[in-house]
Amino acid sequence: MRMEPKNRRALVEAALGERPFDLLIQNVQLVNVFTGEIYPADVGIYDGFIAHVEANPDQENREKIGLDATEVYDGQGQFLAPGFVDSHVHVESGMMTPAHYSEVVVPHGTTTIVSDPHEIANVLGIEGVEYMHEASYGLPLRHYLLAPSCVPAVPEFEGAGAVFGVKEVEQLLDLERVIGIGEVMDYPGVLGGSERMQAILALALKRDVFVQGHAPAVKGRDLSAYLCAGIESCHETRIGFNAREKLRSGLIVDARESSMSQNAAGIVKETLEFDSPLNLTFCTDDREPKDLIEKGHVSHGIRKAVAGGMDPVRAIRHATLYAAKEVAIKNLGAIAPGYTADLQLLPDLKDFRPTAVFLEGALVAKDGKCIVVSAKQEFAVESRNTMKLETLEVSELQIHVEGRRAKCHVIEYQSLNGARTNLGEEWIPIRDGVLDLSQTDLYYVAVVNRYGTGNLAVGLVRGFGLETGSVGSTVAHDCHNLSLVYRDPEEAVQIAQVLQKCGGGIAYAKEKTVQGVLELPIAGILSAHPGGNVMKEIEIVSSGIRGMGVNNQAPHLRAATIALPVIPDVKMSDLGMIDVVKQEFIPVVVAVE
Repeated sequence: MRMEPKNRRALVEAALGERPFDLLIQNVQLVNVFTGEIYPADVGIYDGFIAHVEANPDQENREKIGLDATEVYDGQGQFLAPGFVDSHVHVESGMMTPAHYSEVVVPHGTTTIVSDPHEIANVLGIEGVEYMHEASYGLPLRHYLLAPSCVPAVPEFEGAGAVFGVKEVEQLLDLERVIGIGEVMDYPGVLGGSERMQAILALALKRDVFVQGHAPAVKGRDLSAYLCAGIESCHETRIGFNAREKLRSGLIVDARESSMSQNAAGIVKETLEFDSPLNLTFCTDDREPKDLIEKGHVSHGIRKAVAGGMDPVRAIRHATLYAAKEVAIKNLGAIAPGYTADLQLLPDLKDFRPTAVFLEGALVAKDGKCIVVSAKQEFAVESRNTMKLETLEVSELQIHVEGRRAKCHVIEYQSLNGARTNLGEEWIPIRDGVLDLSQTDLYYVAVVNRYGTGNLAVGLVRGFGLETGSVGSTVAHDCHNLSLVYRDPEEAVQIAQVLQKCGGGIAYAKEKTVQGVLELPIAGILSAHPGGNVMKEIEIVSSGIRGMGVNNQAPHLRAATIALPVIPDVKMSDLGMIDVVKQEFIPVVVAVE
């Protein structure tokens, strides 16, 4: 794929000096991602593309040619680098609309993202993807989208607002800026020959489009099989050493630095000896507003890579040229004639905080602020309440058993920050026909279908972090059903009622009263407010949940992955408790005495 100028002949004429540049960025130290060099240069831009780079890195004895331009921008000796490309991101995880997300991201030097809108697709189906496609048009950040491949993540084990098969994926591939297939999370289905996954992958190969992967801990012959199926990348490399096998096998490793998973430093540490592998890029995956605003976007991962010993120019190369090559865009990610003029001016190659950012030759951010005001657009989905909850009763949110005590399966978190869990067993006393959790450190976990099916399932969890009170969230990757964690089912019912009324979001309760709500009325996962406002609203709710014991880096997101049946070892859905590794339902109550 190649981005085309409006008039290629005019671009050629600008390169020849037969017509003036639209913009000349002069007096810069150019970061050349092809050769790894840095040298003085002036860069001429016409119609959003680089027409000419005037430089003399070999110090030849020649007269400097004057360059004619309508506008001149003085780089003041700063480093001029390509704009960063995020190789894998879910915009919805920022809890902002595409316009507000762009305003937050662009000042950090990112000019292009490759977005998988499977979060909103699970809620609104094709209409949700079309919304993200239309709402991201004409913004100061270039949005490429992927057709979600796993809606829901594992259809046999959860209910969502839509189900995508090959027909839906093919329809989405016809949208203008949909350039491939979104992360193939159902890796057990790929390895096991799932009909759905085989059909979608066959379509991708027929259309010759990029196929994004999701392969946590996949190795050996399983990794070979995953690659042979047509998968090209993976952002789920959580342990640095695992990146070595994936890179050697040809799988593209998207080194992730998200709000919940910080993997870039570990991957860099284990791969520094490799010679700038073409199949290593950087991504943000799921990054929340506070981190986006205060720490950065792709820039944060690059900062960690350089601090960990990676050469700065090499780090920029992985986050620009190689990320563009991953999705087969031929003229993105470098400063060279014919390439799109997506650029950033950097005072240094350590902090990576640009003083100016250009998209297609237009200044879109300066001194840490987006300077482009996007035109206000209205979309029907933004005013629709997608919450279709059945009325919950207290008794539905308890586990009823007759006897003296019951042996039960328990979801046990491995850490307060991570999403990985183990499967435990425990004898629990029974009082008045209901499991009595009062003398344990266990909590109930319920996942309630919010798309009108009436399905709900109740299980048990340890290590969630709560010491008192209850939490509920419709931000529940990727099905976005209502997840509730509680001891008092009355509080859980109250949370459900509040979220039903506002259209979804995150709420917490204690002492039988809802104490705080983060309203996310767009599909139950997005706010209509600007990034700074959303950050403040999140901090208020996070502070309340942290005060109830969930003292981790993102208390409001603690419930977000408990219903995701592709993250080992055990999860909960609206249909029951799931052994993720074996891909089978398991009973909550094992035995009764």
